[in-house]
Amino acid sequence: MTTATESAWRYPSHIAHRGAGKLAPENTLAAFRHGAGFGYRMFEFDVKLSADGKPVLMHDATLDRTTSGQGRVDALTLGELALLDAGSWCGPAFAGEPVPTLAAIARYTRANGFLVNIEIKPVPGTEARTGAAVAIDAQSLWAGAEVPPLLSSFSEEALAAAARVAPDLPRALLLDKLPANWLERLRQLGCVALDANHRELDASVIAAAHAAGLRVLAYTVNDPARAAQLLAWGLDGLITDAVDQIAP
Repeated sequence: MTTATESAWRYPSHIAHRGAGKLAPENTLAAFRHGAGFGYRMFEFDVKLSADGKPVLMHDATLDRTTSGQGRVDALTLGELALLDAGSWCGPAFAGEPVPTLAAIARYTRANGFLVNIEIKPVPGTEARTGAAVAIDAQSLWAGAEVPPLLSSFSEEALAAAARVAPDLPRALLLDKLPANWLERLRQLGCVALDANHRELDASVIAAAHAAGLRVLAYTVNDPARAAQLLAWGLDGLITDAVDQIAP
């Protein structure tokens, strides 16, 4: 069986951040549709667990910023999360937009031939549990897909748990700052890619990753000139909010 680290890289160079960045309510199906309208074929989004262990799309540990709810995301069951409005905060046109499940995103993206980068975003204290649960569900939901979902996380504990339960799913380590041992940390986790803050990247870092057989993604690149520079250096994946300004 081919392992994640041996899999060919079959992802597009442009990836829409949280669906369509800031042009629609992040991490909702409305955002995915909006991003797709600009020609994007791959979407990055955040997943954490509900109180009853179901993967849902949400960036923050709390509900307050992007929904009509309050408090911790993992304090509500999937049924309770389904009653929330996750769109009105972004404008009346999006009123009533629900909090999507990972299953709903799988149905939409697979039906349309889109690819995904699932960021495992645990509520603090649930790193291993979230990593394992999201990976198991992703493996099931994308079973038989020509190109598997790319799993990423800032949490090395979550990625390690994902690797244990679904070793064939490719993984990327998210790093806001590049420590001296970044390459070793990626190797220990069996990652196929570095996913770094674009400010930490230059031609030499990208070349070093490529020399080690790794791919490189950058977040969140919203300036077209910076995007062009990174791609000229050989960047493999550009994650952006500016889906209306940076053409895929």
